[in-house]
Amino acid sequence: MIKRFPSFSLSSYGVGWSANRRIAIVAISLTVLLALAAGVALFTGGGNGSGHSESGSPSAANSTGPGESAPKPATTGTGSVPRPPQVAEPVAYAKAAAEMLWSYDTRNTTRDQQLAGMSAWMTTESTYADWTSVTAQVPDPTLWSRMADNDQHASATVTEGHFPSAFKAALAQDPSAITKAYVYVVTVNGKQQIAWNKGGQGAEDRAVTLAVQCRPSHDCTLAAIAPNVTQ
Repeated sequence: MIKRFPSFSLSSYGVGWSANRRIAIVAISLTVLLALAAGVALFTGGGNGSGHSESGSPSAANSTGPGESAPKPATTGTGSVPRPPQVAEPVAYAKAAAEMLWSYDTRNTTRDQQLAGMSAWMTTESTYADWTSVTAQVPDPTLWSRMADNDQHASATVTEGHFPSAFKAALAQDPSAITKAYVYVVTVNGKQQIAWNKGGQGAEDRAVTLAVQCRPSHDCTLAAIAPNVTQ
């Protein structure tokens, strides 16, 4: 049986945001969420999460250490990974980012190229960027190689994106709190289509909660991926 790539699934790896990044994102960039316990649980992984948690293979562990910096696209190339769109609206950018995260093609893209392409979507503000939460979604080199042996690839269809209810409620309570870092919480739902050689194929529903930075008069960027999905 072909071992399928778990579509950069989220909480299946048991990886949450690092303590420093969690503090930066919750206490600094998203202080508005401190108004609600549900908002805090969203980022610490302590809540039960109203959305589903995606399944994935435990062997697809992240091999990128917490201190490793993002690869440079100009050095490694980005293969099939699309460039980030020039979008200044959080939900629209999050939907594009989710489609990127759920898509891959091992037939023409190496693991290093996949990481380099993903890094182009990240905010350059180190205070808010949690690169570890993004690299945690990528299988280790051994699994990626096995996937490539089977020509495994995937595409994605995004059905909708929205601000989680906890985020909207907290933002309504203190609208000015978002203006320090302009990091927004967005949940995206969709479907992923996976295929491999000899006609193998499958489809799965997907959901992801992202932290997206959208400063005024600037294009949005990806800040982090939450350890749990919250609808």
